[in-house]
Amino acid sequence: MIRRLLVAVVVAAALLAEAGAAPPDTSPIVTTLALFAGTPSGLRLSRDWGTTWDRRDPAVPDGLETAGGVRVILPLGPTVYLGGEGGLFVSQDFGRTWEKLGVLGSVQCILLSRYFNVEPTIFVGTREGLLKSEDAGHAFHATALRGTPVTRLEWPGPALVAATGRGVLVSTDSGASFGGPGEGLAGGGVRAMALSSFYPIDPVLFAGVGSHGVYRSGDGARTWTSAGLADHVVTDLAWLGPFLYAATDRGLFCTEDMGRLWTPLREGLSGVMPIRIFFPSAPSGAEAFLATDRGIYRTPDGGQHWLPTGFKDEPVLCLGAFPPPPTLGKGKKK
Repeated sequence: MIRRLLVAVVVAAALLAEAGAAPPDTSPIVTTLALFAGTPSGLRLSRDWGTTWDRRDPAVPDGLETAGGVRVILPLGPTVYLGGEGGLFVSQDFGRTWEKLGVLGSVQCILLSRYFNVEPTIFVGTREGLLKSEDAGHAFHATALRGTPVTRLEWPGPALVAATGRGVLVSTDSGASFGGPGEGLAGGGVRAMALSSFYPIDPVLFAGVGSHGVYRSGDGARTWTSAGLADHVVTDLAWLGPFLYAATDRGLFCTEDMGRLWTPLREGLSGVMPIRIFFPSAPSGAEAFLATDRGIYRTPDGGQHWLPTGFKDEPVLCLGAFPPPPTLGKGKKK
């Protein structure tokens, strides 16, 4: 069933492309897209859809400090935010030079306000808690969330949802206070989280908890139930239309029924461990990249087939692109 629906996604995307356009294949496409990859040794950049990669050391102007392992990269055009073991950095020239911002410790995630040009708010999750800036990163202050790692952030409004070492916590006052983790959620840190695009009116979310697999909440993290992949360590969750993908320590999986059945996606991924899933802008809505412990893999068909890119044999911790990904339809309203 899931294979037929994935094929339907690919067919629908192809019909929306230009008339006469060839179906997706394994050749490089969308050469105007810049793809960033964060690794334990620094930052890489590709302008040919992952075929070749250039190293970009995120060094501060005096050249004495580096970001170390890059865990999050957020390109907005010429302005690029980067978080790593050495803190938070910003570039105003698409990654050629970098300035270190006032965040100490290891940065795990970065979240900008939806209307950043008029409301330049930045939340930064670190291993020690959550920081907030209201002036585009010039100054940061602590929030109510302290003393626990913050690994993922979503801000669908008005709720600010944080995946943390204490579970999923929710703030309705922009970080002044947090509630949670909610009844029924297994103990352990949350490393992966995915919210429905209908969250403000139908607050459904999924979380990967410790080694306990995936949990689902239909009421904004107040109560939780198991949603499959028990005994799996889930490192990422991502939507493509109605399909929810999970990167785990036992491979890549997909569900089209809200977690009741998970289908493994193995073709081309033998011997690698998925870390992060990334859906960039592309003519086909089924195009995706997968960061793994052995480089980056690409699929043209929603995960049915995977091929290695020009980036091989080094762990990849995160991916980012400019233009940024479109707002994908995420989840079903149920």
